[in-house]
Amino acid sequence: MQIQQKKVDNILIVKPLEKRIDASTATEFKGKIVDLVNSGNTKIVLDLANVDFIDSSGLGAIVSCLKTIGNNGDLVISGIQETVMSLFRLTRMNRVFQIFPSEQEAIQALSR
Repeated sequence: MQIQQKKVDNILIVKPLEKRIDASTATEFKGKIVDLVNSGNTKIVLDLANVDFIDSSGLGAIVSCLKTIGNNGDLVISGIQETVMSLFRLTRMNRVFQIFPSEQEAIQALSR
């Protein structure tokens, strides 16, 4: 699982470069995000613009990353495609995560 990362002030933007977060990539994805959190990144924008499929393993990995941050910071999502958004709605994860249309809007929300 390849991810692109960049920092804007104290906010880390993480962008998976693969189209799927599923059983074959979820564990590696979660490990990378947890490592980023454990190294002090507490404000993370997960940019899912490239991702067009997430299964239950992938969703579990994203939830696990949110739990790792806990009350010490924020994990928000941006650039979500409609196919992935429908999964978030179906599982009601759209009520758990803050979801923004663009990376810029997510950065502004975390900057407050």
